[in-house]
Amino acid sequence: MSLNEDVNLLGRTLGTVLSEQEGPEFLELVERVRALVRQARAGGDDTPLRELLAGVGAHTAENLVRAFTLYFQLVNLAEEYERVRVLQSSPGPRPQSLGRALIELKEMGLSADDAEALIERVDLGLTFTAHPTEMRRRTVRGHLVDVAQDISSLTPAAVERIAAHIEALWSTPELRRLKPTVQDEAKGGLSYVSVIAQALPALQQGLRRAFMEVYGRETAAKLPISFSSWMGGDRDGNPFVTPQATREALTLHRERARELLLGGIIGAYADLSQEGLEDDQDAYRRELRLLHNAVRDGERVDLLPRLEALDARLRQDGQGRSADLLLTPLLTHARVFGQHLVSLDVREHSGLTGAAVAALLKEAGVEQDYLALPEHARLELLTRELRSRRPLWPAGVPLPDELERAVGPIREVARAAALVGPRAFGRYVVSMSESVSDVLEPLILAREVGFAILPVPLFETLDDLERAPAVMWELLGLPEYRAVLGSGVQEIMLGYSDSNKDAGFLAANWALHEAQRDISEVCRKAGVPWRFFHGRGTSIGRGGGPAGRAILGQPAGTIDAGLRITEQGEALADKYSHPVLAQRNLEQALYGLLLAAARPADGLPGTWTEALGRASKASAAAYRKLVEDERFIPLFEEVTPIHEIARLNIASRPVRRPGPPTLGSLRAIPWVMSWTQNRANLPGWYGLREGLAEIGPELAGEMYRGWAFFRSVLDNAQMSLAKSDLLIFEEYTRLVPQGEPDHATLAAELEEAYKDTVKAVEGVVGEELLSTEPRLKRSIELRNPYIDPIHRLQVELLRRSRQVEGGVEQMPAELERPLLLSVQGISAGVRNTG
Repeated sequence: MSLNEDVNLLGRTLGTVLSEQEGPEFLELVERVRALVRQARAGGDDTPLRELLAGVGAHTAENLVRAFTLYFQLVNLAEEYERVRVLQSSPGPRPQSLGRALIELKEMGLSADDAEALIERVDLGLTFTAHPTEMRRRTVRGHLVDVAQDISSLTPAAVERIAAHIEALWSTPELRRLKPTVQDEAKGGLSYVSVIAQALPALQQGLRRAFMEVYGRETAAKLPISFSSWMGGDRDGNPFVTPQATREALTLHRERARELLLGGIIGAYADLSQEGLEDDQDAYRRELRLLHNAVRDGERVDLLPRLEALDARLRQDGQGRSADLLLTPLLTHARVFGQHLVSLDVREHSGLTGAAVAALLKEAGVEQDYLALPEHARLELLTRELRSRRPLWPAGVPLPDELERAVGPIREVARAAALVGPRAFGRYVVSMSESVSDVLEPLILAREVGFAILPVPLFETLDDLERAPAVMWELLGLPEYRAVLGSGVQEIMLGYSDSNKDAGFLAANWALHEAQRDISEVCRKAGVPWRFFHGRGTSIGRGGGPAGRAILGQPAGTIDAGLRITEQGEALADKYSHPVLAQRNLEQALYGLLLAAARPADGLPGTWTEALGRASKASAAAYRKLVEDERFIPLFEEVTPIHEIARLNIASRPVRRPGPPTLGSLRAIPWVMSWTQNRANLPGWYGLREGLAEIGPELAGEMYRGWAFFRSVLDNAQMSLAKSDLLIFEEYTRLVPQGEPDHATLAAELEEAYKDTVKAVEGVVGEELLSTEPRLKRSIELRNPYIDPIHRLQVELLRRSRQVEGGVEQMPAELERPLLLSVQGISAGVRNTG
């Protein structure tokens, strides 16, 4: 079977279900809409389509949206299985594989010892986050997973099961009736761990085999990968992440880890049935039985040393194959997941951390108004406190609620670490870090619990990124902080969202590039190992795009102890829905990490950096001019469903930070998501036209061919531009009220900017958009006949809802449901929504 055949089978099955459940007339309507959409996209008259959709009732509109959304989900499924099929049939070392990475490392001059040292030095940290870009309910995902399992065989029984699941999907509510709780989000994100667990042993075995093939000797190198989570610890702007929610998430981690380990131990026990050299028939099983009982009973166990000792005994006894194939799965799971499963980070806004420290200092009689102190006085006070080990709050006396909300999460991770080991906790991330005191304040809170933490400053805005090197230099120069850091790795988190919202696509990317180079130099001079933590979203406007490409595009010499990356929303389903896909995505990321980490720091041509510096300023100026235009915010609210997105029960986090409803308080995810709904994708390209004009096509072409970072930026822009669609965006501009000609003029200016940007990018790369990525290009073409109707229906529903007196808050349910379903349907079709 081919991709087209899979799509046709699933489409026919859905058509049968629609005819049975809603009647032949409805299926005829679906086909009529699809035909009219094709006609409109081919340049034909779209008046019949417009008239047809204007005449359908709300219930019929809802069913149309649902039908085309389900088509999309099935197309996505078929594409995922096609990727699995291609990967399973590909012989030899694939591009961007671990084998290929070792070949290239050897070509770069690295010896076997050098390669082993590199693998030992770096770590790829993947961090699951609960940002609201995974639109589908877990129930819906479950049905789709079952359909995927049957695509591979397509026996009559499998086809019948596929039809049954599609039938069930049609009658399953797509919208959540209630906002998901923090625990719901944690359960959803962690559901992919079992799939990843199936992929990791094959990766570990592949690393060992590839090393032997490339370097001609065995290696004891461990897979350099770890997993973390923010779900249950990310408190920034989310009032529902209470200490109780943190405790529940950590309990869930322990339960899932126990299930995974017990399954692995039972499997290894069944397989390792051989006698030892000392005629001890139970030589290997005895140890596994002891480990099983300890894990089952919730005891903290030294899993790794005991399993590694068992591995060594097998090899000494001449049982190398058994060690490689029968014990490696359990050993790999113990190394990566342990008894903690994933390390939970705590994240809090610097303003709230500072307020908690101020309250603590005041209650303890140390300082009455800490927040009123200038920075130098804050540092003097904080460093003095850090030199002392005494807690500020009397032992045994309950904390006030305000302080308990700040200290409670740290107490919970301390308890979890005592139960299953230090990896239960990751790092304490300080959002909106602007100063050294912001980074030190969590240490004061942690001292009240008697628990050691390492704070991670998160630099998000353009100004913060520019100040970051100076903040890090001052921080690493403090003896009190260096005593806390010890020999640990200093993590620095970089936010892609707010910098993009501040300055636009090109300027944000350049600011992140320069911040990494400068901070790396600071850490190098301070003699501190470092690791950047990239807060990437799935959309191009928030740092999205293929992970391997993004890693290879990092500035040379900036990857020291590895890196961390956030994995968000629908990216989890896209990458980790099948073990083969999980293995491929992980090996591509590891390939990028190993090669990027092996590149020494080198001097870039001054003409390149100077040109991109000028381009960044020109691009930021154009972007700021746009968003500060008095027409812009009204136009944004007219041509996007931003108010409707706010009503979706897709995440526990509000769409805005506290404060007045401004562009600054709007979270980056709904900001980006709004522009993907109307297919303008503005955050992923606006300002690039002016930036490239500043560089000039000849120099820009030279930079594209010779500079991995610049190539990554333009390739990501290509993806964003290719997923944009003026034909659809023009439909949304029809929502501009008749009495606002200035708004319509601004919309037309955006369309011209898009056309100019496409020409500029194609001029630099020397080809049409996505010429080097035919699979993605084909994917977009495959979706248009199904996504166009949902866009058209969304515009019609927005038009109706905005005629309701009282606005979106008074929208009747008969309009709200299909409108919110259209938001979900477009997200399913476009992907990379936030």
